[in-house]
Parts: sequence; structure tokens; C-alpha cells
Amino acid sequence: MYFPSKNELIGKWKKHLGAAKIQLAKLTNNELLQSQGRAEKLAGLVAERYAVASDESALQVKAFFAKRKPA
Repeated sequence: MYFPSKNELIGKWKKHLGAAKIQLAKLTNNELLQSQGRAEKLAGLVAERYAVASDESALQVKAFFAKRKPA
């Protein structure tokens, strides 16, 4: 099984920043960059900014990444 390196993950996240800025408009550019595509960090930020429960924010982040998963 192949696991991408940290640099590969960060590079892929940078490709999705534009979509994240649109869908997660309440998050700042700096917050999005600092999250580096880490789902847990992003879910925490979504929960805080959008005032939703942590399980709801985790579902939102999961759906965001599912839409951008390569075929």
C-alpha cells in the first residue's frame, strides 16, 4: 500500500485551496494554509467558525474531500 509523503499531501492540498475558499468561506486563507489539508484540523476550524458540532463538521470535511478524490 502506498502512503503519500507529507510534502505530497501539502502539494495536493494547495491544489484544493481555491475550492476550500469557496466552500468554507468563513475560514481565513491563513487558517486554510495552516491546516495543510489535515482533516482533523480542518474539522475543528469548521466547528468553531460555523458553530456546528464536531461530528457535523467532520462530516462536512469528509464530504469536501470526497468531492475532490481522484477517480
